[in-house]
Amino acid sequence: MVNVLSSRILLRPTDLERSRAFYRDDLGLAVYREFGPHETRGTVFFLGGGFLEVSGHADRPPAPGLQLWLQVPDVARTHAELAGRGVPVVREPRQEPWGLVEMWVEDPDGVRICVVEVPEDHPIRYRP
Repeated sequence: MVNVLSSRILLRPTDLERSRAFYRDDLGLAVYREFGPHETRGTVFFLGGGFLEVSGHADRPPAPGLQLWLQVPDVARTHAELAGRGVPVVREPRQEPWGLVEMWVEDPDGVRICVVEVPEDHPIRYRP
C-alpha cells in the first residue's frame, strides 16, 4: 500500500482568475496557500480532509466526469448563501432515496459540485 501523507485535486481551468474567484469568493473556500507570479498565481484551497488546487490553464473545460463532493452541516443554509452570491444552482436541495440531502452547483467551467448534508440519523455517520 502507498503511504499517502496528503492529497489534493488539481483543477486546470479555462480562465484561472475567474475560477479562483469562484472557489474563493462565491463558494467561500478558505485558502491554504498561494504560489507563483501574480498573473498566473495558483491557489490551494482547504477541502475538508484534502485540498483543491486551482492553477495553470486548460484550453477546454475538465472532462464531464469530474465532479466534487462537498459535505456541509446544513444544505438549506448553504443553498441560501450560495444562491445569494449568484452561484449557479443546477439542482435545488432535496433528500435522496439513500437518505442524504443533496444540492448541485457548477463552477465557471461546468464542473458539477454536489453539496451534501448527512442527516444525524444516517448510517454513514456510524461505523460498526
